[in-house]
Amino acid sequence: MDGRATLASGHMLVERIWTGNSFRNFNYLIACEQSGEALAIDPLDHQKCLARAKDRGWEITTVLNTHEHGDHTGGNAAVIGATGARLLAHHAASIPGVDQGLEAGDVIKVGQSVELEVLDTPGHTMSHVCLLSHTNTPALFCGDTLFNAGAGNCHNGGHPKELYGTFAQQLFKLSDATLVYPGHDYFANNLKYTLDREPDNARAGEVLRQVEVQDPESSIVSTLGLEKEVNTFFRLQSPSVIRRLRERFPEIGEAPSPETVFLKLRELRNSW
Repeated sequence: MDGRATLASGHMLVERIWTGNSFRNFNYLIACEQSGEALAIDPLDHQKCLARAKDRGWEITTVLNTHEHGDHTGGNAAVIGATGARLLAHHAASIPGVDQGLEAGDVIKVGQSVELEVLDTPGHTMSHVCLLSHTNTPALFCGDTLFNAGAGNCHNGGHPKELYGTFAQQLFKLSDATLVYPGHDYFANNLKYTLDREPDNARAGEVLRQVEVQDPESSIVSTLGLEKEVNTFFRLQSPSVIRRLRERFPEIGEAPSPETVFLKLRELRNSW
């Protein structure tokens, strides 16, 4: 899918904005087709976000931060200053100027037709939210919880056990058709980690060859179905993953729990 094109799904329009910065951030605009009202998610590159909204004829009425890290909140002041938008974030997030604190199950409405359900997804930080669209083809705006072929780190205020809980209790249960919109483009590097952990994963190798040559401006949009094939953090019962993991951690035994596999994979990823 062309990341610069709008995605029409039940009257929801999505713009994925590639910042081109060293952190490889993606920013998002979600708009109502009828009213032109738009929600900006983590609009770090405020100039690109404001310009894209103007180009589309949209009015940004709301800014939402998935979590409190500066590479997601850094554009708040400029976007809100230019538009008067309200600011939404997790109710416990340490973000200045939040107008509405979010909790699991809250529904954010954009214009007349767009509804986004708030998921409370701790792990990367303890005050992180993802958004799940109420559309025929669901879309997950997942910040730094879930990446293409990867999972968020837990270095700055998070915890890997909580991250596993988010994956096991929420993400694993979503439809395979769900579109995945992460906060960063780490696809190629994460696929290399999958192949390091599961060298016989032919699907991961195939996707890596595709994404290594693509332009992030127009890179593919993954689905949870694809993630379950190529993301090692979903492949916790793969015999190949477990066999390789036992080479590093023989104490896990022949039948480790999915949580143990997840935590060891996250531990290895920290220094990989």
